[in-house]
Amino acid sequence: MKTISNVKSFDGQQIQASHASKSCACEMTFSIFLPPQSDSSPQPVLYWLSGLTCTDQNFVTKAGAQQFASRYGIAVVCPDTSPRGDGVADDSGGAYDLGLGAGFYVNATQAPWAEHYQMYDYITQELPALVAAEFPVDAERTAISGHSMGGHGALTIALKNPGRFRSASAFSPIVAPTQVPWGHKAFSAYFGDDTSLWAAHDAVELIQSGGSKLPILIDQGEADNFLAEQLKTELMVNAVEQAKADVQIRMQPGYDHSYFFIASFIESHMEFHAQHLKS
Repeated sequence: MKTISNVKSFDGQQIQASHASKSCACEMTFSIFLPPQSDSSPQPVLYWLSGLTCTDQNFVTKAGAQQFASRYGIAVVCPDTSPRGDGVADDSGGAYDLGLGAGFYVNATQAPWAEHYQMYDYITQELPALVAAEFPVDAERTAISGHSMGGHGALTIALKNPGRFRSASAFSPIVAPTQVPWGHKAFSAYFGDDTSLWAAHDAVELIQSGGSKLPILIDQGEADNFLAEQLKTELMVNAVEQAKADVQIRMQPGYDHSYFFIASFIESHMEFHAQHLKS
């Protein structure tokens, strides 16, 4: 692991680092905030998964989460959203919703994506092992959150790994990628025509098939221009009601899809996770 930068923020450390990833077969970059409490003992950790076009830095620089992570004593890990570098496949037309910056947190099975796009393994196995080995975190107390594509990743990863996380949350998540254009495009490329693999990475499908005892918080802006076509939050509302899952969905009037929305409600998400991360 190589440290790229380390700056003080709210008495903690905001670190960016890189390492050679076996899962993704390339150099991967991630960021981690260590609260001041980490100086004396390992602290619980929140994984944040960002959305389309983002890197590990968007949440770090725009969400304003460090002050609350410092207050509650939570380390925050922000991975990149896809593999990158020479030889890593990208959309031939340079589209923003496939390839670089659009890994969808799945393990691709189709060429040319399968060689590097193993983001599910990276997020669930490789990165947590590295973080636990290199930083003072309590790996037994873990939560996960994300935005848009990252909200999809946070929800599906949490639902597919029962007992792994104490809590999960999401802003503007793609709750049903099997039913929206973003998901159809990405899953067709990464998985091909095997729709059974699609359903295994769809939060609505996972809620409907098995329910969930995991506490989940979802915030969705009512003025989000992607809501009707790409996000379809009403599908999650219906699934939660039918499964009687422990999911709180808050529709926020006037808010859009941007980091202004995330910054407006990140304090309540950090407080939500802090309640469940207490030892």
